[in-house]
Amino acid sequence: MRTSTIRRLEGWLVAAALGVAGCALPAPPPPEPARKPTISWLEVTATAYNSTPAQTDSDPNIGAWGDELRPGMRAIAVSRDLLALGLERGTRVRLEGLPGTYVVLDKTHRRWTRRVDIFMGNDVGRALDWGRRELRIRCLEPSRVCKTFHGL
Repeated sequence: MRTSTIRRLEGWLVAAALGVAGCALPAPPPPEPARKPTISWLEVTATAYNSTPAQTDSDPNIGAWGDELRPGMRAIAVSRDLLALGLERGTRVRLEGLPGTYVVLDKTHRRWTRRVDIFMGNDVGRALDWGRRELRIRCLEPSRVCKTFHGL
């Protein structure tokens, strides 16, 4: 073969080798196993309140966001620090030891932290019997709603 043809072939071989080597990508990492959503419970102090002016304000059937509170509703008020964790208006929660689902429809006074107040309609005796208890609360909304709550 002629020298020029050999050099041309060498050039093509080198280019082909570099091209193949340049296209080689590292193998993708193996997929992560599917993670089960964590069920996070948060310890809180739970008290109870009623629709009376003495316990709320001059319009006791209206929550902090303007929602009408009626006897028999499963509603709670939450402290401001729990609002920051994602327990905002309309968030569905589970209270350990109590049946059913409760909805955040009210806020407690600013002085309280890590507290839920369970709405008990007009039944003052029932609220007094409840008293003050420590229990756990779980957010039932997806983690995008209960932002940092699921990370606790």
